[in-house]
This record gives sequence, C-alpha cells and structure tokens, in this order.
Amino acid sequence: MTTTAAPLVIVGAGMAGYTLAREWRKLDSTTPLVIIAADAATNYAKPTLSNALAGNKAPAQIGLADASKMTGQLQAEVRPFTRVTAIDSALQQLTLQTPDGEQTLHYQSLVLATGSTAIRPTITGASDALHTANSLWEYEAFRQALDQHDSQAHVLLIGAGLIGCEFANDLCTAGHQVTVVDLADKPLGRLLPDDVAHAFQERLAASGVQFKLGQTVTALAPTGSGYIATLSSGDQVQANVVLSAIGLKPNTTLAEQLGLQTDHGIAVNRYLATSLPHVYALGDCANVAGHWLPYVMPLMQQARALAQTLSGTPTTVVYPPMPVAVKTPAAPLVVLSPPPAQMVTWHSEATEDGLIAKALQGEQLLGFVLLGAIAGKQRLALAKQVPDLLPPQPEATTSDVTLN
Repeated sequence: MTTTAAPLVIVGAGMAGYTLAREWRKLDSTTPLVIIAADAATNYAKPTLSNALAGNKAPAQIGLADASKMTGQLQAEVRPFTRVTAIDSALQQLTLQTPDGEQTLHYQSLVLATGSTAIRPTITGASDALHTANSLWEYEAFRQALDQHDSQAHVLLIGAGLIGCEFANDLCTAGHQVTVVDLADKPLGRLLPDDVAHAFQERLAASGVQFKLGQTVTALAPTGSGYIATLSSGDQVQANVVLSAIGLKPNTTLAEQLGLQTDHGIAVNRYLATSLPHVYALGDCANVAGHWLPYVMPLMQQARALAQTLSGTPTTVVYPPMPVAVKTPAAPLVVLSPPPAQMVTWHSEATEDGLIAKALQGEQLLGFVLLGAIAGKQRLALAKQVPDLLPPQPEATTSDVTLN
C-alpha cells in the first residue's frame, strides 16, 4: 500500500504565495502542494492597481489567471473561499472552513503568506463611504463607485504616502479631480528629505493634484452626489468618492492563534522560519530579521530563498540594495531608504535632469532619492555603492533553521 506524502501548504494566494509556489515547483515537481485562499484565489500583481486607470485596464483585465488555471500551472490543489480556523502544530494539522463544510488537512511544511490589510481611519459619519484598494476585490468596489460618476469625478484621497500619491497621479491622468489630505506637512514624509518632498509635491500639483497637508478628515456627511468631508482645520471638501491609503498592517491573526512571535508582522529569521518547526512566513505578513518591507523586490528575494529551504537546501534571505520606483509619471521618483536605525545626513543637489539626494554616514552612501529624469539614469550606479541590507552569510543545516 502506498502512502501519499503530506503536502506543502501555503496559506494565501496573493503575490507572495503564488511566487513561492512557482519558485518551489522549479525545484520540486512531485511533492503535493495545497494553496488556501480566503478569496477567489485570482492571480494578479497588486502593484498594477495603482496605475490601472492610466493603462486603460478595467478590474476584470487585471487578473492574470483564476484558481483553476493556477491549479494546472502549479500542479497544485488551489482551494478558494477557504479559511483556516485552527492550527495544531504538534499534529501538523489545519482545520479548514470550506464551501463544503469543515475539513482537516495535514501538512509537511506550512507557509503563512497572509499579506496585509489596509488601515482604515476612524472618521465620524459615513464610514461606509471609505474605500481602500489593497486587494483586487477592494479595487473593484472602488472602481464601481468611481464609474457611477462622470469622467470628472472628484476623489478625496486620504493619505499622501507612496500608494496614495500613486493613486493620485493615476486618477488625475484619467481626468478625475483629486484632493489629497494628510496629517503630515509633506507627501512621502517618511521617505523623502524636505527639499525633495516639496519639489515632488510641486510636480504632482502641476499635474492637477490638490494637497491639503497638516490636517486630517474628522467627519464625512453624505450628500446627493457624494460626501462633504470636514477637515481638522475646519475646511470642507466636497467629493464624489473617498479613497483611504493611510498605510498597511500585517495580517498576523493566524500566527497569534498559533502562538508565534509577532512584532509588526510574523517574526521570522533569515530562513523565513517562525518560532515553531515546519512553519514559515513571507511577504507583507512577515518581519524578516527585524525588517518589514512590503514591496515586490524583497518578496521575490524571500520566495527564492524559502523555495530552496523547503526543497532541502537551507538558504538565507539576502537583501541587496532594492530601490523602489514610485509610479508617479508626473514626478518620476526612485527611493532607496537608509536603514531606519542608522544616523545619516542628507545632501541634495539639483541637476539639469532633476534632484538627487544622498543619505550619507561619513563618506558611506546608505540611501538615496532621485526625482525627475535622473531617476532612470542614476539608480543602478548609486545602488551599487550602497551596502547590502542583509548580506550573504554561511548557510546552516536543516536543524538550525527554526527561529530561536
């Protein structure tokens, strides 16, 4: 009698889960693979949400493959609309709530790729007016609300961070009016030095984005065609649609139920291992060796390393310099932030191609910001001068992988 091997189980069918599955299948084509998704398990690239309007993409065009197609591509069992309700780490068993009722599932290794959730501000009044766009189904709801108005809809966008500015640029490019409100006194306040932030704001403003900074939305009241927002300054803004992009929080509920260490994300070491054997995490839900980086390039580095580890070759994550290209064509911007614990001095220089700001510690370059045409010309040369955030290190044996 033959016994079927327990599968690798990935909880989450977002970019992290599917990327890991693809990388692992390159190394292991026979071990069973189960991917569990609370949603429809549609494969799509989340970064495309914030520039879909400019690319003339309807929400239905953003999805790359449905669950059935991913089942074939990955030689996997993809289970949409399924939730994990309990985990028994001693038995290596999950309890699942499926469309057909409760089931149990044993695992060989378990990977949590549960992603993140958009933070929703607490605002008096019509809280149901708030849209977020951290997932395809949230974005679909936002576009439905937008499509109820003409091409000159006025969108109130709460949050002048990276995602908020990308959406503001995209909406303006598509012909909508946009007002951005943020408690900070400059856009991308956590990423940019003052002079670059102000120049970035001026470029977006020239494209049509209106900023109301240093204040926040305190109340929303419905009107016949939308909402009236009252700001902390007492000003009022009338808008047809309200989009919130104030930040993300890692989804750690399952990890906490399992008793895993969490610290703004599921705490994992450089092998992506949690504090329990055979349990790993990656993507937006994971805090890797003290670094929470909800971007595409870190995710790719994580997936490649974890695929090797799960295939029997323990491999640490390496983070080389990973500049982030902000999708704001009206103000081309590339950011490589210095490590938050490092004390740096910013030095800025205006060139004929834009602005360059370098984060220096003595003579060592630890980060940089490029604004304008220079963003596409200098990023690679400067990145080569910055030390790895997580450099290569000697590999361990399988017994050394679990987070201590």
